[in-house]
Amino acid sequence: MAIMITDECINCGACEPECPNTAIYEGGVEWKWSDGTDLKEVEMEDGTVIDGEETQEPVSDEFYYIVSGKCTECTGFHEEPQCAAVCPVDCCVPDPDYEETQEELEAKKEWLHIE
Repeated sequence: MAIMITDECINCGACEPECPNTAIYEGGVEWKWSDGTDLKEVEMEDGTVIDGEETQEPVSDEFYYIVSGKCTECTGFHEEPQCAAVCPVDCCVPDPDYEETQEELEAKKEWLHIE
């Protein structure tokens, strides 16, 4: 499952540089699929194709957030999610809305980094 940042976040920013997929952003900051990945375009679930460089709306305006579609729980990079490992208030937790198997996380990593 992807990791999420709860509203207990103190906005310290310790998690952001740890993410190998650039899936973590400061609150209010727009994001792109291409940030930290090899994605040129992304086909959404409804079949719409968007440019990887197209800016997306922030998931949160108040605190750091994780783009679940880019989160692989650090699979293929580290033994554990690095955001959770460095978070001083333990607000990086599994997101129950995005449960994924180890195989799905590995496939997502390969998709993000075109391996």
